[in-house]
Amino acid sequence: MLLLNPGPVTLSERVRRSLTRPDLCHRESEFFDLQDEARARLLAVHGLDPVRWAPVLLTGSGTAAVEAMIAALVPADGRLLVVENGVYGERIATIAKQYGIAHETVRRDWMEALDIAAVAARLDAGPAFTHVAVIHHETTTGRLNDIAALGALCAERGVRLLVDGVSSFGAEAIDFDDDGLVAVAAAANKCLHGVPGAAFVIVRRDALASASGRGFYLDLARLAGLQDRRDTPFTPAVHAYYALVEALREHADEGGRAARHARYAALAGQVRGGLAGLGIESAVPAAESSVVLRAYRLPTGLAYADLHDGLKSRGFVIYAGQGGLSGSLFRISTMGDIDTTDIDRLLKGFTELVTR
Repeated sequence: MLLLNPGPVTLSERVRRSLTRPDLCHRESEFFDLQDEARARLLAVHGLDPVRWAPVLLTGSGTAAVEAMIAALVPADGRLLVVENGVYGERIATIAKQYGIAHETVRRDWMEALDIAAVAARLDAGPAFTHVAVIHHETTTGRLNDIAALGALCAERGVRLLVDGVSSFGAEAIDFDDDGLVAVAAAANKCLHGVPGAAFVIVRRDALASASGRGFYLDLARLAGLQDRRDTPFTPAVHAYYALVEALREHADEGGRAARHARYAALAGQVRGGLAGLGIESAVPAAESSVVLRAYRLPTGLAYADLHDGLKSRGFVIYAGQGGLSGSLFRISTMGDIDTTDIDRLLKGFTELVTR
């Protein structure tokens, strides 16, 4: 079965074999060698300096990394502006609410791009915000939000930008030289092609120095300090770390982030072109979409359940639209161990279902 959902992904045999490595105690030097390699390779994905940036590993899903980032990096007297145009932006606002973090939102319809001018106006209106949070790739619709423009806006105003890069890190471009950018949260089982259970935050070390202690299990500063000293506070998902390291090795061997982006772009273009030939429209223009996942409009007269089940019987798992979009959209991701012949078979399945 090929997974065309936005994570977890279909694993390569190389990564799958890594899960059969020997059981390992997390208090032995061999585990800390593994942890060190994972952290070094995460920084290498974007060529980051370990003196300026800390890679902080967590056991959990991508949401755990996002929660740790928000809870730790917005101080007790801070104010957070959440920029929303999908489910995951709303999730950040929910996290802020549950932690009692002072926050407001700038909302856009789920089908619309960010309104940078509206964000600027809200930042300038006061009272002052210390941080802005945004989703890079909003998988609700497949839209790639313009974090470069947002980062420049934040840098001009001395506001710190927190990015949910859960479904973009490892494939889409992220400018870590942007003075506004403070941290990016992500996970192993998306563009890196690892397995669920390992997540991480890449954070400026100067931001860690003033991090809040709101969390316990997700205390980012504590985790970073212990990992720097080859330690860990809790039992991590050891085999998920095995898979993360092997996935990062594979990522580098295949040409790194640029090569992965090009691979996804080619597969996403193949899907888009094939579906267009069947009269199935893209929900978001290709130029505004991530190469990782794209949303499409359901063909007239074909219910999502019938499309999903028909494709699943042919060996493919796709994803429904979320919330109010569930009756009009479906989504296809091209992450994971997928190639052009797989997409050819997928399009054949669509043809059989749409034209029957």
